[in-house]
Amino acid sequence: MTRVYLARHGRTALNAAGRLRGLSDPPLDEVGLIEVARLADALASRRPTAVVCSPLQRAVATAQAIGTAANAPVIIDIRLNDRDYGPMTGLRRDDVEHRYGSVDSAPGVESRTALADRARRAFFELVAELGPGPVVMVSHDAFNTVLLEQLDPSLDHVSQRTACWNQLSLVDGVWRVDCYDVVAE
Repeated sequence: MTRVYLARHGRTALNAAGRLRGLSDPPLDEVGLIEVARLADALASRRPTAVVCSPLQRAVATAQAIGTAANAPVIIDIRLNDRDYGPMTGLRRDDVEHRYGSVDSAPGVESRTALADRARRAFFELVAELGPGPVVMVSHDAFNTVLLEQLDPSLDHVSQRTACWNQLSLVDGVWRVDCYDVVAE
């Protein structure tokens, strides 16, 4: 069976402030470091053969903690990068939504359709390159949610807390989401 653990990076100060991170590159904050230590312990027990992550430092730090705990190589891959929020990067999400009705309607933001296409393509390419795993992919809220919704259309408005993981399995040629938004306690 092919299995992927799709994880989200730990918390940053911009997460805590409700700001759009996108391609900005803040480090994990103190809470994020604690979250990542717990996530690393939880995913190490699943014995991943590789950990692949976005090049943004919040994802790299998360992936390195998992890779160290699991004694697995860490691969940095731009295909797992966060959504590009363009000129909205760094602004408070609620301010953008108030002004434009939604983040998706704000000018200069990578469209949800483009993000979904990019996430799907990246996922299948990486599975083909790294499978059958298990593999851990460390990405971002926007990337993870659009991918999960594509793999399981019954999931609507999926949330992704910081340092959460999702278990994805390929069964009889069909990807299924076994669990999502799991946070290690």
